[in-house]
This record gives sequence, C-alpha cells and structure tokens, in this order.
Amino acid sequence: MVDLDGSYLSRTAWFVLGFLSMVVGLIGIPVPGLPTTPLMILAAACFAKSSQRFYDWIINNRMFGEHVNNYREGNGIPKRSKPIILGTMWIFVLFAVLIAIPDSAPEISRYATLLLAGIGTIFILRIPSLES
Repeated sequence: MVDLDGSYLSRTAWFVLGFLSMVVGLIGIPVPGLPTTPLMILAAACFAKSSQRFYDWIINNRMFGEHVNNYREGNGIPKRSKPIILGTMWIFVLFAVLIAIPDSAPEISRYATLLLAGIGTIFILRIPSLES
C-alpha cells in the first residue's frame, strides 16, 4: 500500500507532513479535545507516500491502528463511536464559541467555527458505519 515512486523531494515533503501529523496526534492521546485518530489517518496517508516503516507502525499500532486501517480500507468507523465523536466535537465547539473565543475576536471566528463543525459533522455522518 506504500508508494515510494515519487521524487526524493516529494517523499520528503510527505514524510514531514506525516511526521508532524503523527506527533500532534500522539500529543492528542493525553490532551482532551485534540483528535488522535484523524491525525493518525492523515499521517498514514502521508507515510503511504513516503515511509513503509512509519506506515506499518501506524497501521499495526494496538491503540489506533485498527481504526486507521478500517478507514483507509473504506470500511468506516464503528457505529457506536459516531455519537461519542460528534458529542465530544460539539462540546468543544460550543465551549470555543460561547466561552473561549474572546469578545474582542472578529465575529466571523465564531461563525467559521460553527460552519467548520457543521462540515465536520456531515463528513463524519457520511463515513460508513462498522457494525461492532
């Protein structure tokens, strides 16, 4: 599944993007609100164009590898996870919109946050559901 046919510069750029996504995703394990699995999916996609070793590490990881692999193969996410994902996302979105975004910030920041959360919700609902 890893395609290493790209140029050295292309593989390096994909690797750097994958590595940054992986690091932020790993930070997201203990930090509430920072998503781990979506960042690991992004990292796996980047490593699929740059590094067999790192791609295999993500896909075979016991904590999130199964979720990443299911998504990458088009199988979707567990049906019971969707309400948890959406609930957590909306708790943090509403916290940001109602409390965390300062009054001095442009009003568009609140609207943009809500719009992006709506897009994210539609995206998650369109992902196939795995029966668990």
